[in-house]
Amino acid sequence: MGFKLRHKDTGSKARAGVLTTAHGEVRTPCFMPVGTQATIKALSSEEVRASGAELIMANAYHLYLRPGGDVLEKSGGLHKFMAWDGPIMTDSGGYQIFSLAALNKVKKEGVEFKSHIDGSKHFMTPEKIIEFQGLLGSDIMMPLDECLHYPVARSNVEESLKITFNWAKRSKEAALLLRSKRSMLFGIVQGSTYLDLRKRAAEEIVGLDFDGYALGGVAVGEPRELIHEITEYTANLLPENKARYLMGVGTPHDMLDAIAEGVDLFDCVVPTRNGRNGQAFTRDGELQLRNAPFKEDISPIDKSCDCYTCRNHTRAYIRHLFNTNEILGLRLVSLHNIYFYVTLIAASREAIEKNSFDKFRKKFKEKYKRRPKC
Repeated sequence: MGFKLRHKDTGSKARAGVLTTAHGEVRTPCFMPVGTQATIKALSSEEVRASGAELIMANAYHLYLRPGGDVLEKSGGLHKFMAWDGPIMTDSGGYQIFSLAALNKVKKEGVEFKSHIDGSKHFMTPEKIIEFQGLLGSDIMMPLDECLHYPVARSNVEESLKITFNWAKRSKEAALLLRSKRSMLFGIVQGSTYLDLRKRAAEEIVGLDFDGYALGGVAVGEPRELIHEITEYTANLLPENKARYLMGVGTPHDMLDAIAEGVDLFDCVVPTRNGRNGQAFTRDGELQLRNAPFKEDISPIDKSCDCYTCRNHTRAYIRHLFNTNEILGLRLVSLHNIYFYVTLIAASREAIEKNSFDKFRKKFKEKYKRRPKC
């Protein structure tokens, strides 16, 4: 298991590689559909696989609360529970500490939190979250870390990095006990927007020799320009022979820019979240299919798309489904969006292998700027 770099684009820092896991190979760059609670919302595992997705993301924090370890263990692990036979990455819940801050209290030993479901109290340690991800049968585990808001004082970041590094060491030690289950463990580089702290964090985390590395604490409120500056700077600090994962970043523009900066893996809820609200992604930009101009539009969402939705249904039909509150509408747009994301990153990979990624990226962005008004 592990990552192998296959090719580097000659006109950018973009990379093409293969990440080998216990449940199969993943070609990179790769987009991971997000199945937070053991499902890509509104879609079946079969549909997600048919979209071309090779790796998906689930969240250990949510699965720990519901349905819980007992149910998942009796089910034979997460793969069998959700009928997905490909690789799965699981997030530890560090972002939930950030997003549900009012319910959590961070300590050196771990995180004390109240369930957002029923208010029950829990205490999660780095060791416990690794053990739980092992129970899930995760192919790629993430350690417990602390993700801070933007903006944040430098002194707070420095204290947070001490906690995150300590948790990373403990997670690595706990993961060694799970090697028989063939799970990989990625380290997470934090540091907010302070580049020197990013450098320090990267040196410390890389020194622990993880199986891959994630860029954490990005896209938590900072301007887009700063996101790209942090991403490019941090990616350059990471080993070339390990996979690089940018956590939670996922507009088409942002992903292509990050690929140019040397990032390999992405996850984001945007394609399904926006799809459930009627927003579809196309090579020409976004469409809000609820809008009136699509009432009599009998063209597919995207004429260049070969997904099930575009091969079988029109914009007018999908608008009708949304305006009559039919569940099929949000399913069809979500399915199209996942296919769009997966194929966009696959096309990026092909461009890298042909040393034409920069040209591909510029052409896509120029066309994507011409967004339809509707």
